[in-house]
Amino acid sequence: MNLDRIPHEELHALLCRMPKAELHIHIEGSLEPELIFALAKRNRVILPYPTMEELRAAYAFTDLQSFLDIYYAGAGVLQKEEDFFDMTWAYLDRAKADNVVHAEIFFDPQTHTARGIPFETLISGLDRAIRRGREELGVNASLILCFLRHLSEEDAFAVLEEALPFRDRFIGVGLDSSERGNPPEKFTRVFARCRELGLRLVAHAGEEGSAEYISHALDLLKAERIDHGVHCLDDPQLVARLVRQQIPLTVCPLSNVKLRVFPHLSDHNIARLLAAGIAATVNSDDPAYFGGYLNSNYTATFAALPELGAKEAYQLARTSFQASFVDESIKAGWIRKLDEFFTNYRMTTKYKQ
Repeated sequence: MNLDRIPHEELHALLCRMPKAELHIHIEGSLEPELIFALAKRNRVILPYPTMEELRAAYAFTDLQSFLDIYYAGAGVLQKEEDFFDMTWAYLDRAKADNVVHAEIFFDPQTHTARGIPFETLISGLDRAIRRGREELGVNASLILCFLRHLSEEDAFAVLEEALPFRDRFIGVGLDSSERGNPPEKFTRVFARCRELGLRLVAHAGEEGSAEYISHALDLLKAERIDHGVHCLDDPQLVARLVRQQIPLTVCPLSNVKLRVFPHLSDHNIARLLAAGIAATVNSDDPAYFGGYLNSNYTATFAALPELGAKEAYQLARTSFQASFVDESIKAGWIRKLDEFFTNYRMTTKYKQ
């Protein structure tokens, strides 16, 4: 398969149509303003922004914390099982449109249990949407429970205990929220317990935190994937380790620009990550707040970085399947379909020499 022969001007359609997985999506971050207002009306919640336009105007974030302040406020409209179902269904419907075959969806139970929402309420709504999405949309999805790192490890243990009766409805745990002042080692014991339970382990690190946070997430938390991880290039020894062990990074380009990790998309380092041999993937993070779902992240990034072409598109999509937490036989089937897509795409578009 000679991917170098696919013209750059064909990339937009190729990126949108190719099958792919999404491994870094916060379901609460998919709450569009329209749904926020609909749920607020349904649940009689008073919002601090009287119109959707004013809410969208507040999305001028200066850093991660300024985003989180609005993020948690928006999540306050989620009150009933049906609300969690509607939110998740809306994301899965968009994922289907983006040719997402598989999604591993983060959810933040502490955001809701702290408001008095029972864990069973939220997990039931999320799980019901995932089951229906698998049947009606053909989108496979799994849930990853994330601990909020600005809260204590004791709080993380408490929500884990509350979640254990529903262990069959989520596949792993993660660590999100503000990195500043909340290093990975703060959660060493709870991650060790999750590892004993057979849960898959991921952690946000190296977004606003340093490369050292990535190393600590790997060494102390035993994370199998690093969410974001873009500051890894600051440490050559860490880069060598990531390449040698093929530890995946779930990179979120539009999010990185929106939160000012990079000033412009043209400054993003994902091309350098790939060139170094790192197992990077493209993801949307909190798409309702950061201006784009998965296809938008692909197309905007490739448009901003001309060194990315069809070869890198294939590499990113293939890695998204390889880095997923599913059986190897299922991964192999998805990768075969990806190979078929690229082969058929070349044939049907009749590329010129």
